[in-house]
Amino acid sequence: MTKSVNTSRDLPADNAILTVDLDALVANYRHVRSLAGGAEVSGVVKANAYGHGLAPVGRALAGAGCKTFFVADAIEGATLRAALPDAVIYATSGLTPVSGPALRAADVRPCLGSLAEVEDWRREAKRAGRALPAALHFDTGLSRLGFAPSETAKITGDKSLLAGIDVTLAMSHLACSDEPEHELNLLQLERFLRVLEAFPSVPASFANTAGILLGPDYHFDLVRPGFGLYGGTPVEGRPNPFSPVVRAEARVLQIREVPAGATAGYGATWTADGPRRLAVLAAGYADGYFRALASAKGRGRVFVGGHYAPVAGRVSMDLLAVDVTDVPDGAVKRGDLAELIGPHVSLDEVAARAGTIGYEVLTSLGERYKRLYTGAVASVES
Repeated sequence: MTKSVNTSRDLPADNAILTVDLDALVANYRHVRSLAGGAEVSGVVKANAYGHGLAPVGRALAGAGCKTFFVADAIEGATLRAALPDAVIYATSGLTPVSGPALRAADVRPCLGSLAEVEDWRREAKRAGRALPAALHFDTGLSRLGFAPSETAKITGDKSLLAGIDVTLAMSHLACSDEPEHELNLLQLERFLRVLEAFPSVPASFANTAGILLGPDYHFDLVRPGFGLYGGTPVEGRPNPFSPVVRAEARVLQIREVPAGATAGYGATWTADGPRRLAVLAAGYADGYFRALASAKGRGRVFVGGHYAPVAGRVSMDLLAVDVTDVPDGAVKRGDLAELIGPHVSLDEVAARAGTIGYEVLTSLGERYKRLYTGAVASVES
């Protein structure tokens, strides 16, 4: 039976609560699977599963049938390996000169993207006395990680450079998948197809969440959804096909009456235009509630006492004030919870008001939140 956490009486006495709906996460995974045709659907769980909690999210996805996961580095890989002993895990940041032993110890496969990385992994394989698995990451237009065109030509033209490496995946990454009409999408696809001619028997992966929505030509053997799993809107201006997963709340620490002319917060950037009532909340930029949410242009708001309340003054490290003057007297009390992100204040709204993207909002959610996991598949609280 699904556990519901909705009121302050249901919650622990922590000042900030992050509730993760694992049923919604699994539903999003299954929706991606319905879109991906015959392609395997992996789970991108880097950055602490986009702020949601690496081990609980990993276990929930594995329970839904996910077998392959992508983390950023060896540290994340070791954490996930402890939770999922049998999973296939790739590290998207590739291989540094010193990370080989840690990756091998955790049985994490690097996404190799340079000849130097190939040489380092070959040396690691020699020390291991066996071929070691890895992905080959080809840059087709993002100009970030991945084999540059000159190195791609060497790798595809001379397979002996890969001796000692068990190539288990060939991959690239789209630069403009969230802009479906962008000409670079097709150009990258054409470049990737040319690369794959040299690796006809190696599984291929190209599409992130938005790339999956570009259609079957971009799916190949394995797709790599991340943002969509966590309820993010993959293409701005289009309906979001995914369900929200996270709710962030902060406790009301104090309610104070201020007279006309009183200022609030550092820099005295907010001045009461009459008698006002402020609620001080136990969250700030250390919790991922951005200072930009207090700006005149993107002024943030929370949902508390059944009403919206705008941010008053600058957001500080641990605290923010909201103006609850227009909330009925008595509807907001000390100890209540205010919704920062959730059903009334969406992730998209918070990102837009802060002048950023949902990815940054989610991955900035701080460690001070008490993370609660709900839903029929929830079995962990951390």
